[in-house]
Amino acid sequence: MAAPLAPQPPDPQFVLRGTQSAVNAVHFFGGTQAQGCPLLFSGSQSGLVHIWSLQTRRTVATLDGHGGQSVNWLQTLPQGPQLLSQGRDLQLCLWDLAEGRNTIMDSVHLESVGFCRSSILAEGQLHWMLAVPGKDSDEVQILEMPSKTSVCTLKPEADAKPGMPMCLRLWQANPGPRPLLLVGYEDGSVALWDISERKVCSHIACHGEPVMGFDFDSQKTRGISGSAGKALAVWSLDGQQALQVCHTHELTNPGIADVMIRPDRKILATAGWDHRIRIFHWRTMKPLAVLAFHSASVHCVAFAADGLLAAGSKDQRISIWSLYQRT
Repeated sequence: MAAPLAPQPPDPQFVLRGTQSAVNAVHFFGGTQAQGCPLLFSGSQSGLVHIWSLQTRRTVATLDGHGGQSVNWLQTLPQGPQLLSQGRDLQLCLWDLAEGRNTIMDSVHLESVGFCRSSILAEGQLHWMLAVPGKDSDEVQILEMPSKTSVCTLKPEADAKPGMPMCLRLWQANPGPRPLLLVGYEDGSVALWDISERKVCSHIACHGEPVMGFDFDSQKTRGISGSAGKALAVWSLDGQQALQVCHTHELTNPGIADVMIRPDRKILATAGWDHRIRIFHWRTMKPLAVLAFHSASVHCVAFAADGLLAAGSKDQRISIWSLYQRT
């Protein structure tokens, strides 16, 4: 008897066009039942940030604050309609989006021109911590915001030589007052820093190539990273703050630009250099779907609060997907 055919992967729910440049960052704002239909922010190679309505599927505004230099990270702040955008012009801009103002309120000058995306940790409604790549190539700088006060600079021991930080993730154990920082490095390793102590709690080798993207599930204290190589690494953090690699998942083709776990922690998505978006079950790492829509490298993925998935590509398109939705 013939084996049953595998179900065909779905098509995108819809596609956003009009960036006229490669899409390097995507980020949702809103999407909970109280907030209504989410907005999507996209950052482009040409230095523009587009704000998209997912109802009309058109841009509602374009932000131009990076002098034509690529935008590689976007993040909204919890205290209201404010957006952070990080560009290759060495500026991290804070935008006021309230009432359609769309103006730069403040900016932070960055010391590093690398591709490392920044990270924030909210500390109540008015204050937040910001991790950015530091002045020396292996450093990470921690700032208190919005005052821009330097908290510390995290520099590996002289004999460690992990190379440049490639990805950052600030988080806080719950309960626990101490902010922690996960860093993916150029040598393929991941380190956990205790910011208060200015020290590395744990450091593990995950990949033979630079870590290009990772995400961390703070409830399960488990993370996943992708690199320029052909494997995803799943790692965990024990009660003594020691990192350990749980297992690796071999991929067909090398190169993962971004990884994101859905907010309900059921599935995750990866952005591939091979033009593919891959969907996995987060607990088991069972492959669920390979989405072959884009015609060039997929640079970024993001989930909305309601589970909608966005992917941005070098092909100048943003695909929007509704997959394995919660019932």
